Amino acid sequence: MPVPQSLDPSYIPRHVAIIMDGNGRWAKRQRKPRLFGHKVGVDSVQEIVEYAGEWGVEVLTLYAFSTENWKRPADEVGGLMGLLKNYLQQELTRMLKNNIRLTCIGNILKLPADVRETLQATMQETAGNDKLILNLALSYGGRAELIRGIQNIAEEVCSGKLSSADIDEKCIDSHLYTVGLPDPDLLIRTGGEARLSNFLLWQASYAEIYFTDIMWPDFREEAFRNAIAEYQSRERRFGKTSAQIKSG
Repeated sequence: MPVPQSLDPSYIPRHVAIIMDGNGRWAKRQRKPRLFGHKVGVDSVQEIVEYAGEWGVEVLTLYAFSTENWKRPADEVGGLMGLLKNYLQQELTRMLKNNIRLTCIGNILKLPADVRETLQATMQETAGNDKLILNLALSYGGRAELIRGIQNIAEEVCSGKLSSADIDEKCIDSHLYTVGLPDPDLLIRTGGEARLSNFLLWQASYAEIYFTDIMWPDFREEAFRNAIAEYQSRERRFGKTSAQIKSG
């Protein structure tokens, strides 16, 4: 599964983050329960993970369950937790075969014990893989992540481990869930909404953001290829001018 000819293999984003939106609305259009949309969405996850790994993406972060999603009806939350556990169990063999390492960000202590145990076991089993990092955002919220990081920094200042002068971007990076990962280059949101929804608020400061009306269950190879092609068409300036970028 080589990089498509329409893409530049030398300019594949290192880190792609995706807000997988639209499962429920997609199911409603099919006159099916919301959970049916989530089940079909798992097929999209499997496909996008495969293409990301084959095309040279180093990190793929998927917004799988937010801190706000706990407010959803209990039967939907329970169904989502069941789907997550089944996915981890069924995909372990494929992760090992395809050299995929599973990591996660978020407050996983809130996950049901059996789901948390399966998640931790899968992360341990795949810890030595190094082709693609599949990073699941679970019980994750950008504001909660920042509060947690600030609290930890404050404790270290109070204990004398840090001084206020030590607090810079590098310091904050080191106290976030994503420590050790590159910031996302491309952030994709499916489903037609145009907002970040509390996702990677610090890390996505300079990410190229791509919104699409395609619902997540329909987001497959062509849609992913189009998102990366759009990324490759943009000039990333990081505050500089075009002239500065072109002059090297």
